[in-house]
Amino acid sequence: MTVPPRAIAMLVVLTLVWGTNWPLFPLALQEISVWTFRSITAPACGLILLAVARLRGMPMHIPREHWPTLAAASFFYLVVWNICSTYSATLIPSGQSAVLGYTMPLWSALLSWAMFGQRLNGRLLMALALGTLSVVLLMVPSLGAYAQAPLGLALGLLAGLGWAVGTLLLKRRIIPVPVLVLTGWQMLLVSLPVMIVAFTTGDGQWFVPSTQSILLLIYITLIPLCVGNVCWFAIVTLLPANVAGLSVIMVPMVAMLSGAWLLGEPLGPLQLAAMACCAASLALTLFQPRSADQQLSRTAQEAER
Repeated sequence: MTVPPRAIAMLVVLTLVWGTNWPLFPLALQEISVWTFRSITAPACGLILLAVARLRGMPMHIPREHWPTLAAASFFYLVVWNICSTYSATLIPSGQSAVLGYTMPLWSALLSWAMFGQRLNGRLLMALALGTLSVVLLMVPSLGAYAQAPLGLALGLLAGLGWAVGTLLLKRRIIPVPVLVLTGWQMLLVSLPVMIVAFTTGDGQWFVPSTQSILLLIYITLIPLCVGNVCWFAIVTLLPANVAGLSVIMVPMVAMLSGAWLLGEPLGPLQLAAMACCAASLALTLFQPRSADQQLSRTAQEAER
């Protein structure tokens, strides 16, 4: 399978907007809770995307038989991933939280093999090994932080698992609607339970956040959520699940650089070595010889049948 230029362009955008987003979480959550944060950004993102889809004349209807798949995928990706990753970023350094969340390719490959019998060729196995090595390199110097905040470690790994499950659900049963519509409905679908939790766990005191918090909420809603999620779901439709997962392996590297710049988080030889491993993993995943492309295409077709 040849990676479409469109997928590579969206991958570049996705890497930048998601990677630079991680250090913003601790700043955005200084005044509001994780649940309040998500109960504002998720429905706003959903309404914006559906409004854009409507203006572009896209069909808004989702066939009834696809709603169970949509609901399950939305729960695992948008509820489990978003809530767990955001909480994790407040408990441990944001760059380390991003690394844990981006164990998603490992979970995706293991689930694809265990549940669907999907085979990986040698090139993808090497890419997966390099991606795993990068995670290990980044986790080693942070063992102390994980020991002090084990919940941050657990939530980061659970976020990656939830993302993998949600992605595989969408790949196993394609929902035949435009990406904008699919993403918008998913955002609105998960907003209700998130808003219920936000209202029930809040202290009932209403206040206007600072200008910084408001600007961060607006930016995160428009760029990482709207633009980023549309790019991600488009990539999922263009690439097999295991390749799509590995294709975003550079996001935590951008998060590490952003965290070092904005928050003074650590950036040394181990982090740089992990970045090199991620770059090699990405190159192995996206730039494959023709014979490997053909085998990957056959594997993807077998998995989707």
